[in-house]
Amino acid sequence: MRATGDRPTADRLASDLAAVVGAGHVRVDDGALAAYARDATPLFSARPQAVVLPGSTEEVAAVLRYATEHGVPVVPRGAGSNLCAGTVPLEGGIVLVLTRLNKLLEISSEELLARAQTGVTTATLADAAAARGLLYAPDPGSRTVSTVGGNVATCAGGLRGLKYGVTRNYVLGLEAVLPTGEIIRTGGRLWKDVAGYDLTRLLTGSEGTLAVITEATVALLPAPAHSGTGVAYFDSLADASRAVAAVIAAGIVPATLEFLDRKCIAAVEEFARLGLRGDAGALLIFGDDGPPATVSGDLGRIQEVCERAGALEVTLAESVARADALLAARRCSLPALSRLGSLTILEDATVPRHRMAEMVDRVDGIAERYGLRIATFGHAGDGNLHPTCVLDPDDTDGAERAHKAFAEIFAAALALDGTITGEHGVGAAKLPYLTDRLGADQMALLRRIKRAFDPAGILNPGKLGS
Repeated sequence: MRATGDRPTADRLASDLAAVVGAGHVRVDDGALAAYARDATPLFSARPQAVVLPGSTEEVAAVLRYATEHGVPVVPRGAGSNLCAGTVPLEGGIVLVLTRLNKLLEISSEELLARAQTGVTTATLADAAAARGLLYAPDPGSRTVSTVGGNVATCAGGLRGLKYGVTRNYVLGLEAVLPTGEIIRTGGRLWKDVAGYDLTRLLTGSEGTLAVITEATVALLPAPAHSGTGVAYFDSLADASRAVAAVIAAGIVPATLEFLDRKCIAAVEEFARLGLRGDAGALLIFGDDGPPATVSGDLGRIQEVCERAGALEVTLAESVARADALLAARRCSLPALSRLGSLTILEDATVPRHRMAEMVDRVDGIAERYGLRIATFGHAGDGNLHPTCVLDPDDTDGAERAHKAFAEIFAAALALDGTITGEHGVGAAKLPYLTDRLGADQMALLRRIKRAFDPAGILNPGKLGS
């Protein structure tokens, strides 16, 4: 258990940390402490004692040694774009901001890999790979701001998850600093390496509770030669779900297979004016990439499957600009919904894809029972749904009702053989539901692993195995 009675005072903490990283990289002013008290998750906030921006792995190690010695909590943070309150400093202490570690160290066309420091944004890595004719496949919606380290720490997903997988499928090796200050390198540059426990996989998705990731080596793929996109409208999400199942059963694994429900369609069309059909109960955005003939053939087959499943209309994008507009419809779902109220709570849960329509029906029923406006969009190909609650400014107890509603939504996902989170992570927001997902014995194992890595309990306390 971490000692707290003899923690350094705020002044001493600032002085000691300045000796490690330089006074210009330690912030204790009210503005900084308020800004780093929260991340992108609504309703969660806790004020740190200090914000520290190290400039090297060695500085990270020195900060962690100091924190372990003095019992000061440390919360690693990248861009703070996560949606599970994973970087909220629940117990105060130090927010360790890693955005200065922003060097793209290497892209190897010969080995199909890249090395990047933890603070490099996902888009920077992906764009640099694309310039060399390569693809970095993980594609989180926050890619323009989220960092490589944050993506690894949360095992981020994205729109290409069905065909290409998620972040963990591309992490070959990590440089990480243990809470006691040791610097380790897990994995390496090889696709095949089974020497010892797979600590790379263990740290991927550990949400800053076991070690601080400072560098990642990730796999790249040859960039596909061509891509195409289409949209299919349906009377109901049940019809759309049957089409999704039929597409997969036909042996087609598209690069993109996304859905919006009726409420999302209306919000996106009002926001972006993309020409979406307002009379549809659901839409599917589908896309594929690869050789031109393969893409054309697969999109044509998806169109046929959707039409047989009762689609109101199926249209293939005739240009890159139209394809980008369709993908924008999916990517702008959250900002479109956010315009409708003063507070937007975006969650995620995942069910088997054939139960997706049933899950949305349950979400709608829960929303009606609690008097809430909840729209749902997400990744139809892998059953990952994003129920999004929009609250009116005069709804005084709306947040409390939303909290109860989402508890029922997570319970519904588990009852349908699903899970409480497919890509956002657990953090503080999902921690109350984690035992329901994993069971008491597995939670006890998580805590034993946590103690082995972090005997002083300083790293991101109040999350996962804490």
